[in-house]
Amino acid sequence: MFRVSLPKRRAGAAACAIVALTAVSARAQSGADDPTRLVITAARTPLALADTLSQVTIVTRADIERLGFGDIADLLRNLGGVELTRTGGPGQPTSLYLRGAETRHTMVLIDGVRIDSQSTGGAPWESIPLAQVERIEIVKGPASAIYGSDAIGGVVQIFTRRGGARTEVELGGAWGSLGTGRGDASVSGRLGILDYALAAAGERSSGFQLVTDPNNYNYLPGRAPWRKRNESARLGAQLDAADRVEWIALRSHLDAQYNDYGALNHALEDTNTNRLDWLRQWSPALQTRVAFGQADAHYESTPDYYLTDTRIRSFSFEGSWQLTAAQRLLLVAERREDRLANTDLSQTATPGVGQRHEDGAALGYVWQGGRTDVQAHVRRDRDSDFGAVDTGSLALGRALGGGFKLVGSAGNAFRAPTLYQIGSVYGPDTRLAGVQALVPERGREYEIGLKYAGAMADASLTAYRNRVSNLINFGNPGSCVSPYGCYGNVSSARLEGLSLSGSLRWAGWRFAASFDLQDPKDLATGKLLARRARAFGSLQAHTQLARWEFGAGLQASGRRYDDAANQVPLGGYALLDLDAAWRLRRDLKLQINLDNAFDRRYQTANGYAQAPRTLMVGLRYTPTF
Repeated sequence: MFRVSLPKRRAGAAACAIVALTAVSARAQSGADDPTRLVITAARTPLALADTLSQVTIVTRADIERLGFGDIADLLRNLGGVELTRTGGPGQPTSLYLRGAETRHTMVLIDGVRIDSQSTGGAPWESIPLAQVERIEIVKGPASAIYGSDAIGGVVQIFTRRGGARTEVELGGAWGSLGTGRGDASVSGRLGILDYALAAAGERSSGFQLVTDPNNYNYLPGRAPWRKRNESARLGAQLDAADRVEWIALRSHLDAQYNDYGALNHALEDTNTNRLDWLRQWSPALQTRVAFGQADAHYESTPDYYLTDTRIRSFSFEGSWQLTAAQRLLLVAERREDRLANTDLSQTATPGVGQRHEDGAALGYVWQGGRTDVQAHVRRDRDSDFGAVDTGSLALGRALGGGFKLVGSAGNAFRAPTLYQIGSVYGPDTRLAGVQALVPERGREYEIGLKYAGAMADASLTAYRNRVSNLINFGNPGSCVSPYGCYGNVSSARLEGLSLSGSLRWAGWRFAASFDLQDPKDLATGKLLARRARAFGSLQAHTQLARWEFGAGLQASGRRYDDAANQVPLGGYALLDLDAAWRLRRDLKLQINLDNAFDRRYQTANGYAQAPRTLMVGLRYTPTF
């Protein structure tokens, strides 16, 4: 079933080192120091990490605080298992690939609120704030049977901070290369039945030169600065032993300059999310949650003016019924409403505005039977534009003894076309003879894996194959009103590979590594999908000596191509990051980060430079009360 073509060219000695170290220090892509840690995203219900049957990565607050230069996309890339493409530095348009799938095929949730652009498709990674994040869960593989549209490649859920039993205050600041400075402040705690968490952060940088080749049409000798600011609030009330209500809000603003045919333009992005929910424990076995969420994504460029606004509203009911000690039944009913305002929308009922809604119902079953685990989900979504779509998934796990567990799963997924793809001047004009309306992109994946959990080490090896059909590409004109090109369901892809990951705790050190071999191909041409490598991986090492903490991270990627025809190569690269922290006193810590220590010049998109060597020095103050 799985035929992964090994690359003829590796990422070099660095990638080989990652392979070897992963084999002996493998971790289940999970940060699994505590096997009792709960994972919510994988099955839409809390499960112990050891009981999840999906390939899961957990990013902790400690991981976040060790990040030096960069943003949330850099953090996920550095910890392994994902690929990053960006047209410059933090603040520039960013794509993240899970298992070779398009960036729009990864669903992104912030505290359960889906964020997505109905113009470009996919989450605006460059504008997602990091300072307020407490934890990130990454689940690889199709999850439409649990979440509906978008989750062909996987799901990334971001959780912000929550108030605890005692008052906590945190102040942080960092300064460094490229005129970069950042600061953040947060306070959290509890007052009677109320708990709260409030936070704010800001960042500014002079940036660096995005295009360095004088022969490039987009060449500009100056730097491209950026500024970010964000705020978050989380207020909860434990009304009684059975009832909790909560409101969560996040606001983020980005002003990043970019090259536009020899001039600097400003890209202004605002990402706002709100969620209000009521959690009710009816009995020890029965729990329900009713929630309303809204995400707004605003993009505007100036002086070359362009404006687009996406609004996604969701209403959901979730129920969990513990049938027996080993069996749990899950029920989800939800409605999603999408709205896009964009001047290119000419084929909609109201010019400039597109709208649609999607109703979904899902049923899940979890059986934890000792040596055997079963997780099954079925779902039906009915879209106001495309009608009904049925999805399902089945995952099985079998304990083999000695800490080993065999897991396997199968599932399908879909991604509905964006409102821009449907209703813009580039969308199919069905009034023309022989022109078909866009249909959802489809994915069908099978995977099998072996996991190991021991006292000192954890490991996971997964083989997968995902066949994605009805892929929507921007192609030749003729099927729409635009003479420059049109959207159409014109291709299909096969995403297959092997993923090895793990961790080792030895002699006061903690090693974590991942290595991926993949073969993401366009089935029509047999070519590799653009900007995806056949081999990539990472290695992390950290230790603590008295009041000092030391760490190092290595990321490596093999050769890729910038274009679908595989005519424009992007060279492989390896990056070394170093970090150290000194606890000056109990409530004050000095953090030092040297990223891209060897000043490696590399590209993830042809013609666009990436960040050079950067040094960041920061202080974090956490007084106790």
